Amino acid sequence: MEALLTSTAVVALAEIGDKTQLLAIVLATRFKRPWPIVGGIFVATLANHFLAALVGEQASTFLDGLWFRYLVAASFIAMAAWTLIPDKFEEDDEPKPSRFGPFVATAIAFFLVEMGDKTQLATIALGARFQSVLPVTAGTTIGMMLANVPAVFLGNEIIKRVPLSVVRTIAALLFLVIGLWLLAQTAGWLG
Repeated sequence: MEALLTSTAVVALAEIGDKTQLLAIVLATRFKRPWPIVGGIFVATLANHFLAALVGEQASTFLDGLWFRYLVAASFIAMAAWTLIPDKFEEDDEPKPSRFGPFVATAIAFFLVEMGDKTQLATIALGARFQSVLPVTAGTTIGMMLANVPAVFLGNEIIKRVPLSVVRTIAALLFLVIGLWLLAQTAGWLG
């Protein structure tokens, strides 16, 4: 349950203002059909984050050792710093008109844009931390949906009303707390 809840909170907060959330808004304004877009986001996230959680879990299995636990802790602390840097959605990143419908276009675009993104890297770290692929995948997928579904339906209104700097700061603090907690736990300071 801890893996599910932590994964949900980390990704939901980290996704606010992320380029994939901006992509959701662009797709919603382009296609004007929210449900296929939500479905595409769900399928892409589920596939991408399952693979990321699996990589994290497998890495922790092969690399189980004190130094690897320090590396996971450091990755959460680095994610805290990265979260404070706002993402920009470049016009070159904007999806071109698709011969596919909104579902397929969204699924492909989201899967590809999520590659190497901070939420994917967070999912790898969460998979390594909890060594439990399904709860981490479920949690990160729920977190992505919590952040992106309102973006699809409410689009630009959310961006105008939500102070993204505050949300980024909260997300960064969450990553920092998790990283410091893992560091203290690995060092044996927590008993």
